[in-house]
Amino acid sequence: MTTPPEHIEIDGAPAADPALLATLMNGFGHFTAMQVRDGRVRGLGAHLTRLDRSTRELFDRELPGGRVRELIASALAAAGRRDASVRVYVYGGARVAVTVALPAPDGPGAPQRLTAVDYWRPAAHIKHLGGFGQAYHRAEALRAGYDEALLTSPLGEISEGAISNIAFWDGTSLVWPSAPCLEGITMTLLSGALESVRRPVTRADLPGYRAALVTNARVIAPVTAIDGTGFAVDEELMARVRAAYDAVEAEAVAG
Repeated sequence: MTTPPEHIEIDGAPAADPALLATLMNGFGHFTAMQVRDGRVRGLGAHLTRLDRSTRELFDRELPGGRVRELIASALAAAGRRDASVRVYVYGGARVAVTVALPAPDGPGAPQRLTAVDYWRPAAHIKHLGGFGQAYHRAEALRAGYDEALLTSPLGEISEGAISNIAFWDGTSLVWPSAPCLEGITMTLLSGALESVRRPVTRADLPGYRAALVTNARVIAPVTAIDGTGFAVDEELMARVRAAYDAVEAEAVAG
């Protein structure tokens, strides 16, 4: 374990708990993000499984789902909310932090325009902290007038968005890129509910797809363009995708 600094100040005032602050500042950890509605979460079990799996991989210890549920329920109660955007962060020593914020808007997401960048996240299967590269590229994309950055290899193979998964519609199946990526909970739920396949997708393949969409914990939205390649918004497809997601039974946070 890294020995924390003897003294830490924030804006000129001593930190109340330097050891805890040093743990939070080292950037080594993982998290998950979820939308809570009336105290319930779609895919809660998948969130808990991923948190435990990543904690075992990074810190060689388990993170019981029951403990996480208790911490989320406690944070929601303290915030006086049953609808919220919740994040669960796990740091060294399996220390767990829970944040509660305003819920994301429900309903269809606005169409998005993406720009491809040459970057893949390290250890992409983990929703890890310290994602400077993806944050940098997304910020650059937003400044350029896009809604999201699309992460690709130097050879143009597509993996994921900076904060999203991407799927393409070939007229029969949702095609999720098979390159290393974080398999988001929304992606997992939709893959189990709709005809889906994983296969390589490159920038050169884009004109061959009929539609595209992005998913994350906050939104399911159609993609109207990736740089110079345009996509029509397939309203029937988006309705099917949204209906499949809405049909997933939400699980109560409080057991």
